[in-house]
Amino acid sequence: MKLEHSTSRREFIQKTATLTAIGFAAPQLALGDNPQPRRRPSPNSRIHVGLIGCGGMGRANLHACAKHADVVVTAACDVQAPRRDAVVAGFKDTCKGYTDYREMLQQPDLDAVIIATPPHWHCLQAIEACAAGKDIYLQKPMTLHLGESLAVRNAVKRHGVISQIGTQIHASENYRRVVEYLRTGNLGAIGTVRTFNVMNQGPRGIGFAPRVPQPADIDWELWCGPGPLMPYNPLAVQGAGTHSSWMAYSGGWTPGMAPHIIDLPIWGLDLGYPQEISASGGRFIIHDDGDIYDNHEVLWRYPKMTMTWMTSLTNSYGFDFEGDPKPQRRLGVYFHGVNGTLYADYDRFNIVPEGDALKGKPAPAASIPPSPGHEREWLDCIKSRRQPDCSVFYHTRVDVPIVLSLLSLQLGRSLRFDPVREAIVGDSEAARLAVPVYRAPWKFPKQYLA
Repeated sequence: MKLEHSTSRREFIQKTATLTAIGFAAPQLALGDNPQPRRRPSPNSRIHVGLIGCGGMGRANLHACAKHADVVVTAACDVQAPRRDAVVAGFKDTCKGYTDYREMLQQPDLDAVIIATPPHWHCLQAIEACAAGKDIYLQKPMTLHLGESLAVRNAVKRHGVISQIGTQIHASENYRRVVEYLRTGNLGAIGTVRTFNVMNQGPRGIGFAPRVPQPADIDWELWCGPGPLMPYNPLAVQGAGTHSSWMAYSGGWTPGMAPHIIDLPIWGLDLGYPQEISASGGRFIIHDDGDIYDNHEVLWRYPKMTMTWMTSLTNSYGFDFEGDPKPQRRLGVYFHGVNGTLYADYDRFNIVPEGDALKGKPAPAASIPPSPGHEREWLDCIKSRRQPDCSVFYHTRVDVPIVLSLLSLQLGRSLRFDPVREAIVGDSEAARLAVPVYRAPWKFPKQYLA
């Protein structure tokens, strides 16, 4: 496949081989302490933005940026030519197209990148973007492993870039009102928070795709990248709703949805890392092309409370959010306090008192300023050089509990975590598995764990 760039794929591979010869890990860019010089946009200049991963969510993020007059789209990258070419055509006067993100990151007129690829790619692409001096908007889930979460956070710090994780619901007015209410203390001491995301895919799940040859317009080997190289499956590349059925590439629906949902209690209660993580579940009912769990239950223990999580792909009952009995995706958060319970989803919240305990405790006035939009926050911070609300420095508190829940499920036992050392304790096997091993020749950038 021909790349729309002055450097051919063969030339790029030769350059990468040269990097390898002098000690860097092929086939990645050099990930050193000294990123290449880059242009920092001034407060009045236009921000040159590129997109890595031209699926539905990536395009939505890109258009949310491109609608602003101070943004120009200069690059788009996807291993699927039709998706990439559609984005390039939409910005044909300014945008160059790439199949390989490593070539795109060498483009000099590029300030920032949106990364909206499948999750197994997030760590490498984010870190290499940081090393190239590009600010990043990284779609959720941030990562799939503890080592990846810490490495991305450390890369952002080391290279001084601006980061925002794509939990757009964080910018909503409803979440702000819930946080304001929680901060009043009206609910009293909160001993338990319950969170969930449920749907019903039925026993056949996403189904079975016909075994077809790999299309000429997709680089399948590059799609698999650091993950295992499985036979081409059209469901895997169809979109997030289907590729979330493969564990190695997505981690399943817990990392797919929990970042939006547990974000609310972590924000509202100012939670740090959990100290103990227990998960159970498995693939009990669904039989399809995928391999993920269809039910996942998690218990996170914090110093003075617990938080639970439930994923179900086989039943969509939504407790107080039930509504129409027709199966659909439902989600929510319950805060159980001494004086009452607050339950919320994306758009609403309700309060159920414990007797008269909330009598005379009014709701607070709005105090958290409205967001200009999750992507606009990122753009403004690129100019001010201040980290936005959902930077990696905040979001590790969301990502780490999720990735540890996947590891607990994998091992079939509870994990203990030291929040100060940011390390699994008392379990050498779990600590080893928390740092992934990528498929050769891709290598996990362990230098960012220091």
